[in-house]
Amino acid sequence: MKTYQQLWQSLTPLYDAGEAQAIVRTVLDVKYGMTLTDIICGKVNELSADEERKLEEIIIRLQKGEPVQYVLGEADFAGRTFHVEPGVLIPRPETAELCQWIEKDMIEKSIVSSGDSSEDSPEDSSENSPQATDDARRILDICTGSGCIAITLGLNIPNSEVTGWDISEDALQIAQGNVEMMEAGNVRIEYQDALALPKAAETDNEKMKGNDDKEVVKPKGEAKTPSTQKWDLIVSNPPYICEKEKADMEKNVLEHEPSLALFVPDEDPLKFYRAIAEYASSALKSGGALYFEINPIYEKETREMLLKLDFKDIETKEDAFGKKRMMRAIK
Repeated sequence: MKTYQQLWQSLTPLYDAGEAQAIVRTVLDVKYGMTLTDIICGKVNELSADEERKLEEIIIRLQKGEPVQYVLGEADFAGRTFHVEPGVLIPRPETAELCQWIEKDMIEKSIVSSGDSSEDSPEDSSENSPQATDDARRILDICTGSGCIAITLGLNIPNSEVTGWDISEDALQIAQGNVEMMEAGNVRIEYQDALALPKAAETDNEKMKGNDDKEVVKPKGEAKTPSTQKWDLIVSNPPYICEKEKADMEKNVLEHEPSLALFVPDEDPLKFYRAIAEYASSALKSGGALYFEINPIYEKETREMLLKLDFKDIETKEDAFGKKRMMRAIK
């Protein structure tokens, strides 16, 4: 049996020593319940033959560059553990910072009066959202992926009703699984193409099913026309990395994470932001907020696009690495 040192050193061709050690410690914790004290005391050498074989299989996958989150099938995000597979992006700390900003605004600042339902018909308020109430805060997460944003907001923001949209069937299934695993009864997951969102005036009066119906994940090609209800808040972390930026990216990200959720054409880097903002301009309540995780390279262009759509009070925040990563605009 290899020692702890031998295990992490086998990953140093791909990772620096600190990251390699952290990866192996994570594997030993998640798969075998080992604490750092256990590792220091040499409990790695006490694994059974079957446990040793399975650990070796994990190390081989890691040596091939597969992210540890995919190998383990889980990723920590905003204090919770989400199931992830190669069909969805691995949640990043920067996205958790976006959630924290939203939570602070919704809970402390009350961007939109939660009791203001003047723009919704009584019919819409009772049927369009899970557990709908007159004063519920209606939140939409576009390009939901694993559902990490939608579920985090749904569980952390009181009296909220959250809907997550995505076009990837893998993402829809994984997100729905996370909703059920975390018992987020106020969160629903639906198929919807972010590049085919109508303006509110173009939507019909089709009613969505209540959250009692768990079959909310729709197969490809069966997207519903978005409801006529208006949202208090829309958030999105859409694809925003240009093809020309691939040269600067980690090899394991390029080889293992879904391109559909990462890349946009060099000639139209704002294609998702523009489509989502155009929808939000008519789908948000007056005073409602639109939040984006953005590409820092195009912060200025994103801001100008929002101004042209008559958004106001546009604010950008830096992430923990000092990059302009988040943007908020008020309708």
